[in-house]
Amino acid sequence: MSGAICAAIAMSPEAGIAGGDAHLREDSLSSELVFAGIFLQIQRDIVRLPDGGQASREYIRHPGAVMIVPLLDDGRLLLERQFRFPMGRVMLEFPAGKLDAGEAPLRCAQRELLEETGYHASEWAHAGVLHNAIAYSDEGIEIFFARGLRAGTRQLDEGEFIELLSLPLDELDAMCGDGRITDAKTLIGLLWLQRWRAGDWALPWQAAAA
Repeated sequence: MSGAICAAIAMSPEAGIAGGDAHLREDSLSSELVFAGIFLQIQRDIVRLPDGGQASREYIRHPGAVMIVPLLDDGRLLLERQFRFPMGRVMLEFPAGKLDAGEAPLRCAQRELLEETGYHASEWAHAGVLHNAIAYSDEGIEIFFARGLRAGTRQLDEGEFIELLSLPLDELDAMCGDGRITDAKTLIGLLWLQRWRAGDWALPWQAAAA
């Protein structure tokens, strides 16, 4: 093993952060649009590596999305079951949807909750953002929590088929623990919920706009 590699392995994360990111950066030299779909684009870039070499990077451009963790008054959590074609099976997950062009994340979260579940929420909290596929996509999922839920009428899109399910926290935790739930955003939503309830992570609750 070379001395340079040994030195890189020995470097602490703190030392790397303090010294900046220049020794890790990749800079785009050229960019090509490989595919343009309805809402996804595939790019291929030639990049300059930190050591001066070059490499090809293929990645997906995504408009961004939201996920909502809906908290029912009785302590249960509202989830959805729907068929996810790339996986070839029904998945259990928190409500989510993509951002429309120019749409604010909170507005998108409120719209998606109503359309997919029929619920309005009296209070909302933005937890943070999840980058769920950093090796090949720039997708960011904004994580929201909603409580004070009031049932209404769903407004599903044409061709959208979703079954609603409510679960207590311990059952959801068990399903994540034994692999029945594998959706990344739902796993992160559960983690955030548990850390908030333990008093470790804060949620900035605010009343929904009239």
